[in-house]
Amino acid sequence: MTRPPTGTPAPGVLSLSLLGPLSGWADGRPLSLGPRKQRLVLAMLLSRPNTPVPVDVLTDAVWPDAPPRTARKNLQVYVSSVRTLLGTRCPDGPDGGRERLVHSYGGYLLRIGPAELDTLRFRSLAAAGRRAADDGDPRAAAGLLRRALDLRQGPPLHDLRDSPEVAAEAERLEARCLTVHEDWAETEISLGRASAVVDGLRDLAERHPLRERVLAAWMDALHRTGRRAEALAVYDDYRQLLARELGLEPGAAIVARQRAMLTGRDGADRPRAAAAAPRAPALRAVLPAVVSDFTGRGEQLRELLDVLGGANGRVVAVTGAAGAGKTALAVQAAHLLADRYPDGRIHIRVRDEQGVVRPALSVLGELARLTGGPHGAEPMADAEHWRHWLAGHRSLVVLDDVPDEAAVRALLPGTGSSSFVLTARKQLAGLSPVHRIALPPLAPAEALELLGRLIGAGRVGLDRSAALRIADACGLLPLAVRVSGMRLAVLRHLPLAEYAERLADPAGALDELVAGDISVRARLMSGWQDLSAGSGLALTRLASSVREGLFTLPEATAALGCDERQALRTVEALIDAGAVTSPSGEVTAHSVLYELPRLVGLFARELSAVPAAAAVEGTAAHRTAVPADVATVIGATSA
Repeated sequence: MTRPPTGTPAPGVLSLSLLGPLSGWADGRPLSLGPRKQRLVLAMLLSRPNTPVPVDVLTDAVWPDAPPRTARKNLQVYVSSVRTLLGTRCPDGPDGGRERLVHSYGGYLLRIGPAELDTLRFRSLAAAGRRAADDGDPRAAAGLLRRALDLRQGPPLHDLRDSPEVAAEAERLEARCLTVHEDWAETEISLGRASAVVDGLRDLAERHPLRERVLAAWMDALHRTGRRAEALAVYDDYRQLLARELGLEPGAAIVARQRAMLTGRDGADRPRAAAAAPRAPALRAVLPAVVSDFTGRGEQLRELLDVLGGANGRVVAVTGAAGAGKTALAVQAAHLLADRYPDGRIHIRVRDEQGVVRPALSVLGELARLTGGPHGAEPMADAEHWRHWLAGHRSLVVLDDVPDEAAVRALLPGTGSSSFVLTARKQLAGLSPVHRIALPPLAPAEALELLGRLIGAGRVGLDRSAALRIADACGLLPLAVRVSGMRLAVLRHLPLAEYAERLADPAGALDELVAGDISVRARLMSGWQDLSAGSGLALTRLASSVREGLFTLPEATAALGCDERQALRTVEALIDAGAVTSPSGEVTAHSVLYELPRLVGLFARELSAVPAAAAVEGTAAHRTAVPADVATVIGATSA
C-alpha cells in the first residue's frame, strides 16, 4: 500500500506517484485510476511529463503484441477518461489555466506541476543536492539527496512492467534512483558516516553486481567501518565475475581504491574532521557522455580540433540542419581537448527542456555555479564579471542549440585564452570573428556504417540496397539514421526492405522516425518554431511546389509568386535558418542550385495540409497539432 502525501493538502491538490506502483491522490484521498489499459496510458504520459508522447508509443504500451483495429478510438477514450480524472485545467503555476491534457505534435501532452508528481520533486531535490555538493556543503547535499530517495516507495511502476514500453520507462527511473543513491552514499562516506550506508550499498550490490560505482562505494564503506577483509573480498569477487561474464578487467578507479586499501594509503584510519571545510567549487569537465556510435565527421572533427588546439582562444560556430549531429561533434571534440583546457570544459544548453530560450541571467547563473564566480566567493552578477573570469582562465565552453546571435553575444570573451563552440541551426552571421564549420548530411557509406553499429553490420550486409534506401529516406541525417537504427534494433523481425518501403511513403515516414522519447518530427518542429511567419509561409510554398531534391531560383520564384530579387532574399533567409541548403559551387544566383532536405519538405507539407481551423485534436487531416502562429500562416496561405 503506497503512502499518501504528507501534511494537510489544500483543496484541489493533486499528487501522483511513479516511484512505486502507479498511484494518485486528490485532497489527500486515493484516486481510482481506472482499468489497466487506462493506467498504462496514464503511466506513459506521467513518465514524460510536459512532453508530447507519440500516439504510436501509447499504442505500443497498451497493446504490445497486436493492436486491434479500434486501437486509436479506444486510446482516445482512455485519454478522455484521464482528462476527466485529473481535471481539464492546470490550477496554478506557469501553466495555470491552460488545458491539462492536449493533443500536440503527433501525440498527447500532459501538463503536470512540479509539486504534483513525485519524479519531478525527485529530480528537483537531486539537482539541489548536487549543487550543494559542488558548492562545498556536503551536509546539505546529503540531506537533499536523502529527501529525494525517501520519495521512492519500491521499484518504479512495478505493477505495470509487463508492458515493454512502461518497463523501459520504469528502468530509466530506476537508473536515476540508483545514481542518486550512489551520490548520497559517497557524500555520507565523505562526512565520516559510512555505517549509515553500508547495508544499503550491500543490497544495491546484490541487485547490480556489475555496477562498479556501487561496489567501489561499498568497499569504501566497509573499510571505513573496520571491515577491511570484507572490502577486499568485494573487489576480488567482482574481478572474477567480470572476467567470467564479460572477459574484462575492473576499471582504473576501483583498482586504485583496492591498492590503496592494501597499502594503507587511503586515509581511512586517519581522524576525520567533524564537518567538511567549505570550498570554492572548481570548474571541471561538465560534458555529456561521448556518443558511443559516433560515426563519420572525420574532416570536421580534425578541423575543430586544429582550431581549438592553439594557444589563443577561439569562437567556433558549428551549424547545420536539425539532426545533423552538431552537439555530438562539439562534445566529441571537448572530450578530446582535456589537456588543452586545464581550467575545465563545460556544456550548457541555451534553451530549456521545452525549447524556450533561457534568459541570459539564467545562463550566467549556471556559469557562476560551475566556476565559483570571478573572484572565488564573489557572485557573478553580470556579463562583465563573466568576461573578467574568462580573462584569467583557459576553459572550453560549449553553448548548445543557440537560437540567434543576441542569445550569446554577451557571453563571448573579448580577450583571453578560453574558447567557445556554438551549435546552431542558423548561420549566426552577426557574430564576428567566428570560425565556421558547416555540417552537411553524412556520406552514404558513413550512414550505412552508423546503421550497422546500431543493428549489426551483418544485418546491413544481408540487404545493403535496402539499408541504403533507409539512409536515403532519412536524408542521410545522423539523427534520423540513428532513430531508424534504434527502432530496427528493437524490431528484429522487421526486414530492412519493408522498413525502407515504410520510410519511402511520404504520408508515414515521420511516423516511423520515432524511437521511445526521441522523435525526428519533434526536432523538426523545434526548428520550425524558430522561423519567422514569413519564412514559414515561404517554406510551405516551396515544399508544395518543388517537392524533394534540387531546385533553381526560377523555380523558387514561381513557387513563391514574387519577383526574382524577393525570391533570392527569401531563399537566402531559409538558408540562414538552416531549412534550405545550397550544395552546388556555382557563383551566380541564376546558376546556383538549392536543395530542400527531404524530411524538412515532408514536415512542411504535413503542416500545410492541415487547415488552420482543423489544427486541433481529432482532426482527420493529419496527426500533428499545429502551433497557433503557424496555423495562422497556413490559413492565410489557403485563403
